Amino acid sequence: EVADITHALSKLTEPAPVPIHKLSVTNMVHSAKKKIRKHRGIDESPLNNEVLNTILLFLFPDAADKLADGFESRTSTPAGNNPPENEDYNLFSQFKSAPSDSLTYKLALCLCMINFYHGGVKGVAHLWQEFVLEMRYRWENNYLVPGLANGPPDLRCCLLHQKLQMLNCCIERKKARDEGKRGSVSDRSPGDTGKGADHSGDNADKEKEVGKSWESWSDSEEEFFECLSDTEDLKGNGQENGKKGGAKEGNKEPVNLKPEGRLHPHGKLTLLHPGEPLYIPITQEPAPMTEDLLEEQSKVLAKLGTSAEGAHLRARMQSACLLSDMESFKAANPGCCLEDFVRWYSPRDYIEEEVVDEKGNIVIKGELSARMKIPSNMWVEAWETAKPVPARRQKRLFDDTREAEKVLHYLAVQKPADLARHLLPCIIHAAVLKVKEEEALEDISSVKKIIKQIISHSSKVLRFPNPEDKKMEEIIAQIMSVEAIIARARSLKAKFGVEKCENKEEKEDLQRFVNCLLDQPEVSVIGAGRGPAGSIIHKLFVNAQRVSAVPPLDEELRRSGSSEERRLNAGAVSDFPPPTGREVILRTTVPRPAPYSKPLPQRMYSVLTKEDFRLAGAFSADTTFF
Repeated sequence: EVADITHALSKLTEPAPVPIHKLSVTNMVHSAKKKIRKHRGIDESPLNNEVLNTILLFLFPDAADKLADGFESRTSTPAGNNPPENEDYNLFSQFKSAPSDSLTYKLALCLCMINFYHGGVKGVAHLWQEFVLEMRYRWENNYLVPGLANGPPDLRCCLLHQKLQMLNCCIERKKARDEGKRGSVSDRSPGDTGKGADHSGDNADKEKEVGKSWESWSDSEEEFFECLSDTEDLKGNGQENGKKGGAKEGNKEPVNLKPEGRLHPHGKLTLLHPGEPLYIPITQEPAPMTEDLLEEQSKVLAKLGTSAEGAHLRARMQSACLLSDMESFKAANPGCCLEDFVRWYSPRDYIEEEVVDEKGNIVIKGELSARMKIPSNMWVEAWETAKPVPARRQKRLFDDTREAEKVLHYLAVQKPADLARHLLPCIIHAAVLKVKEEEALEDISSVKKIIKQIISHSSKVLRFPNPEDKKMEEIIAQIMSVEAIIARARSLKAKFGVEKCENKEEKEDLQRFVNCLLDQPEVSVIGAGRGPAGSIIHKLFVNAQRVSAVPPLDEELRRSGSSEERRLNAGAVSDFPPPTGREVILRTTVPRPAPYSKPLPQRMYSVLTKEDFRLAGAFSADTTFF
């Protein structure tokens, strides 16, 4: 009541002291752990350390070096081998899964085992968390991921495999850049200050003005790695004046610039105007892309519309790599012109013809193609915009830091259900390879046809990003039916003793009999009970009858009677169980409906069981004259 109401809102503006210990990360982590321990024990986890370490060593074989020599040996680990091309190995391109020796394929198998035998969905989530942590560790320490082929993402594979390949590309680029930095530092003289160490000029001040050193590379996406004041130098070389002197003269570069970023001489071509050898420049590699990035880029380009302005903007967006190559070419070949670049970059767009000069000599003259002479040509505009900047001082076409963080974030937000969606093509791929392997041991012709149908069906369904659940269930049901046929074949071979039969003819008869049982609903037993198959069937029934006739042990002990009575009772057991019904089939061939008609087959079938009686007939008649 006595407080001044004018100071009522001062608490909102005045800084209040907050205890530092309450804001520390350690305090927050400690409090979070306390909440977690309320719900489960401290040592409780879906996967125990032994299982987890075994799986991680299977996925990352180079991690075994960690136990002995540390992770330093990982730097020499190859990023995957290319096995010999064969039909089974290339199956991943049809299923859009991953190669059978890849990390993604192995991860799918491990997650299946974890889901069935070691913790279910929680175990899957635990292994995935460890997998993502391993990926981040390898990115931060420049360790290549094993089981991934070198090069850009393979668009024939599943999206998860492409993401892992993209991460490996980022690690390779970062590793190469870091090695380049260390090499440039070791090559400097002791008195070098670090500014302009990789550039040459007339004096130290000019070097500092022209550009940045190799150490100026940064992970920031907003930093441009090009000359700070190239315009001032180019003005002194007459470039501004040259632009006013016609198309060809405007495309020429100053000759007195120091060449930079040369890879090696072309060997055949020379510059048109200076006549010096043409050098192939060191260029930036194009940015690798995954299918989702390509789709995103295509949507952005499609939104620009079909207007002239939109088409021009679309062309500029797609010419970033061209502009980079032009700048590298200008830096490596001072005094060059657009025609020189086209002769190296796109030879078909430079047309050469043999002409006769004033003296009567045959000389070769060339000019740009028709599409290069179109007004407002993107190549001409890019050439006029390009500055002589070597690749190492250009803005990176591929920001490996940003792309790697995007991949790691993508992996971190995947739920077990999303992971199952990504890896289902790999699992179906593995299942098909397994049934093909098992079928090769049994050699069942019907199974080979079904496997071909499964591959054809799967390649059509898995080609799309999000296949329907019903179609996936159909594929899985087909694979299960093949597994059942193979298991049935092995069971029949074991029961009929096909492999143990020593007589070659009997063995062939038994093998033929088993194959017919797998393919046909009914099979004739050649030789009836006296044939090789019939005698085995008889023994199977006898053994089954004996097992069913043996009473339980406690019931047998309660029974009274002498051993002679038990022997007589055992001998009274029939070899076959009591019939459930009787079937009678009558077949004949007679002429119908007249005696002179064509003889045709007739059939009558009768069955008699305890519950009912059925009679069915199938009669045929000659209809030629009736």
